[in-house]
Amino acid sequence: KLHCSYYQSHSRPGRHSDRATPPVIEGNKMSSLIACRRLVARTKPERRVQLRQRRPESSGQRMATQSTQPTPKAHKPSPIKYAKTSAGSGDPEGLSAAGGGSTGFSMRGPVTWPALGLVAVAAASAVAYYKIERERRLENAMGKIVSTGKPAVGGPWSLVDLDGNLVTNKSFEGKWTLLYFGFARCPDICPSEMVKVGKVMDTMKEKFPELAQNVQPIFVSIDPARDSLKALRDYAKDFHPSYVFLTGSPEQVQAMAKKYRVYMSKADETEDGDYLVDHSIVIYFHDDSGDIADCFTQSMRPSDVVEKVIERMTFVPSY
Repeated sequence: KLHCSYYQSHSRPGRHSDRATPPVIEGNKMSSLIACRRLVARTKPERRVQLRQRRPESSGQRMATQSTQPTPKAHKPSPIKYAKTSAGSGDPEGLSAAGGGSTGFSMRGPVTWPALGLVAVAAASAVAYYKIERERRLENAMGKIVSTGKPAVGGPWSLVDLDGNLVTNKSFEGKWTLLYFGFARCPDICPSEMVKVGKVMDTMKEKFPELAQNVQPIFVSIDPARDSLKALRDYAKDFHPSYVFLTGSPEQVQAMAKKYRVYMSKADETEDGDYLVDHSIVIYFHDDSGDIADCFTQSMRPSDVVEKVIERMTFVPSY
């Protein structure tokens, strides 16, 4: 027997319908299907909708419905959120392996080792340039110092030269003099300054021979107790031949040093009587009348001294 769905839904016990229960259709398959279609066609449209809604889904339909619904994907935490970064590399650790591909942003960070190297080179260059520029400006400033008036330095004095002859300030009239105070046992400062004066004389003799003839360097010992004439003769052999070495009694030396406001004091005296002498490090430049024309400190180079000497010797007053 072949039953249509209508018969199956209305043949259960205790179920009544407004229509008589149709007899069971027997026969071959074709006649049964035709009978079912005719019976369903005679049924009201609203009744057919109710039957369709009440018809239970088969297990195959439920499986098909479940298979068509999209399966929700499990939440996977973003690898970028938990990635650790290496400073300066711009590449999170394990990001490629965790993300499985491109992360959507550049793996090169804003700070790299080559960039840091360029910054360091630029900073070093800037510091070097600043130092060079600072030294250049200091040199220019030293060369442009202009003094007015005459300092209350110098005055009459009298000493003896290496031959024992009396020498006074009048002995150098008509000469421009470079006067330096020191002592023969000075380990470093005095020889350095005297060598600088010798370079000044050589430069002037080469470039300004006529002016160099009117310049006289003078060395005055501030340690007469040890700087005897013999000691000064030996000491003079190491320096420029145009030097004039002078000494005198302690009273004479003290009086002259006071007039030039030279500071001098014993220092580091040992048990056997040896000592050093602290003193001012200044080269006094006098004009041909014996007056102070300029003063040169230890920081000035020979070229600076030559420039100032030539400027003073060639200066012509406007009045």
